[in-house]
Amino acid sequence: MIEVRDLSHVFQTPRGAFQALAEVSLAIPRGDFVAIIGRSGAGKSTFLRTLNGLLTPSRGQVLVHGTDITRLPKRELQKYRRRVGFIFQQFNLVPRLSVLDNVLHGRLGYLPTWRGLLGLYTDHDYQIARREIARVDLASKETARVDTLSGGQQQRVAIARAMAQEPELILADEPAANLDPVLSEEVMRILKGFNETLGVTVVVNIHTLELARKYARRIVAFRRGRVVFDGAPEALGEDLVDEIYERKETWA
Repeated sequence: MIEVRDLSHVFQTPRGAFQALAEVSLAIPRGDFVAIIGRSGAGKSTFLRTLNGLLTPSRGQVLVHGTDITRLPKRELQKYRRRVGFIFQQFNLVPRLSVLDNVLHGRLGYLPTWRGLLGLYTDHDYQIARREIARVDLASKETARVDTLSGGQQQRVAIARAMAQEPELILADEPAANLDPVLSEEVMRILKGFNETLGVTVVVNIHTLELARKYARRIVAFRRGRVVFDGAPEALGEDLVDEIYERKETWA
């Protein structure tokens, strides 16, 4: 489904150039559940944003079904993004709007611009939004303002909004970072459920290694912009974990 070839990206900062990604190459088949791990600044979020076309890399290709999305014109890139659900660490919801209204925003990519601006959703859009709200167990909160919800509930709204896009790919950037362990497990269970029952491909950046090992079929570890591990969770040994998180300096 996704093939990344020699992906590199350099940010220009006041302190000079910073290489966030360096010659990253990997493939993600349809239906996979991949956890991306590594220290803060290792390149995880940059990598995720290149998969969604939110960031154009300095060099390399991101092929989705054989099409390089880094070279798509704006209109075609928008069509691609509507089938890619993106879940943010900070939820990115509209606090004063209801759960239903927030989830309906996941349907905007399917509407003409003028209908989206006026909020003129179709009956089909409402059916999809309500279905996804029910799937994350928030049907009783449909009319509630999201700023009255707990952090875990807000993240479930964000997941429902992403699923309302009817995506073939979900990208989740630290979706459990602001949640306690119980709610973190709940978010990962929901994502795993969509992966297993609907076949949605999931790529999730996660800071908790235990959750990555428990829910992912595959772990990809970044260290200083490079992939240093790509394999099954059980193949990730503790010595390598120490190196990934730079708990000891054994690499040149």
